[in-house]
Amino acid sequence: MATQTAAPTLIGSVQRALRLLEAVASHADGAPAKQLARETGLPLPTTYHLLRTLTHEGYLLRDKGAFYLGEAAARLAGGGAMQNRRIKIEDSLAHWRDAIGVPVYFALYRDGEIDLISVSDTPHSPAVEEWADFRETGHAHAIGQCLLSQLDLRSRQDHLARHPVESITPYTVRNRQALLERLGGLGRMEPLVERQEYALGTVCAAIPLTVGSTAATLAISLPLHQEERLLPAVERLRTEIGNLFSSLSFSISI
Repeated sequence: MATQTAAPTLIGSVQRALRLLEAVASHADGAPAKQLARETGLPLPTTYHLLRTLTHEGYLLRDKGAFYLGEAAARLAGGGAMQNRRIKIEDSLAHWRDAIGVPVYFALYRDGEIDLISVSDTPHSPAVEEWADFRETGHAHAIGQCLLSQLDLRSRQDHLARHPVESITPYTVRNRQALLERLGGLGRMEPLVERQEYALGTVCAAIPLTVGSTAATLAISLPLHQEERLLPAVERLRTEIGNLFSSLSFSISI
């Protein structure tokens, strides 16, 4: 006896609403209900009903009898693009994690805070455990120090006023002045190296990435007993930074 594949259950009202959204999206200057009904082949009463519903939910806007895409529709499109950017970032980090054999971190400085976007590691090469909030302890780890080094002095001081320098380990930078001197002495695109300042038994290095006015960084970490691998690994990452950045193809407004 032949097996019959059940036809999918389709919800007609959803299909019709999507057709209307597509029709509205094709008109940058908006379109009236009667035109949208003709283009979609929907009865005018049905078109009016769906347009009212979509407008109420924020997917459409109505102005002088014409309908336009609303904020909710824009969020849908933007969410998909954002997800694609995140996937590209994660894939790129995973590639370099495997190629270099170290955990790789990507972070931004935005809205006055350190934002760790993505981390790629493996069970055999784990990332540093965030035992103290990265946002609060930027003075003590390579990611935070690298991001702060890209800010102007006023912005650095503002950050440190909100997140004061304090000892995290016996190796943490002593005070604000010592940190500012360290950050001010870094050259452009110079990797920042940090040894056991955030986590005992760990060494880290971060590379500055400035996109427009936004500070960003790529960083790696290693156990202290593998410290001899740190500089060659970060140098390999730095020499490939152009290719890596091109492969990310992301908007900084993640």
